[in-house]
Amino acid sequence: MAAAAAEVSNRSVILKRHVTGFPTKDDMELVTATAHLAVPPGSAAVMVKNLYLSCDPYMRSRMTNHKEPSYVPDYVPGEIIPTFGVSKVVESGHPDYKADDLVWGMTACEEYTLITTPDSLFKINHPELPLSYYLGVLGMPGLTAYAGFFDVSKPKKGDYVFISAASGAVGQLVGQLAKITGCYVVGSAGSDEKVNLLKTKFGFDDAFNYKTEQDLNAALKRCFPEGIDIYFDNVGGAILDAALLNMRLHREGGHVRVDFAVQPGAA
Repeated sequence: MAAAAAEVSNRSVILKRHVTGFPTKDDMELVTATAHLAVPPGSAAVMVKNLYLSCDPYMRSRMTNHKEPSYVPDYVPGEIIPTFGVSKVVESGHPDYKADDLVWGMTACEEYTLITTPDSLFKINHPELPLSYYLGVLGMPGLTAYAGFFDVSKPKKGDYVFISAASGAVGQLVGQLAKITGCYVVGSAGSDEKVNLLKTKFGFDDAFNYKTEQDLNAALKRCFPEGIDIYFDNVGGAILDAALLNMRLHREGGHVRVDFAVQPGAA
């Protein structure tokens, strides 16, 4: 007879209701339940222990009750909040995963998760790297930055690049990729501290605080007197409007705008 599956305490974060405005602690609830560390017999599911969980800007949009379907499904009130994570396999019914494998991919905001669709997981083959990197430069933000900049924007050395929300997980990576490519890079952010970080740590040629600029159009003309070749848009709204007025329309192949805006005005 097979040994009974171990049972452990499992804390999780539940979305209590759809959110309007800024999320508050009253919109969520920390609950404790029991997790059975086993997969159903004959199942290809994977039971994992979550080591790192990511809190990304797109999650705010999923907390909204959209009247029209969004690019990702809304979260369901009363259920555990899904998110990207780095996890260790506890038990597996899937041939590609075994106990103690390290993986990253979509999991949930809890200590232990039964993942019924493990094809969405990625095995970590370089555990010598900091595991948290797989939620940043080696994970979804890094893939978004790389694909958006190189596959969509198709940059050339000497291009003038503007990035909104430039100190965020995606924006700061796009800026560094642009510098490696030989571009002139300017970013906008929402505080003087973030602006200083862009210029002193992330290698941006220039940056400005959009909250203290009286005229965004004038700010961009100051930073790009010859116009913008590539605008990597992370916020939409007024910054997008100003950027469009400053695009270099004569750029070979037309100007490029990459729009990964999550929420207008966010930065």
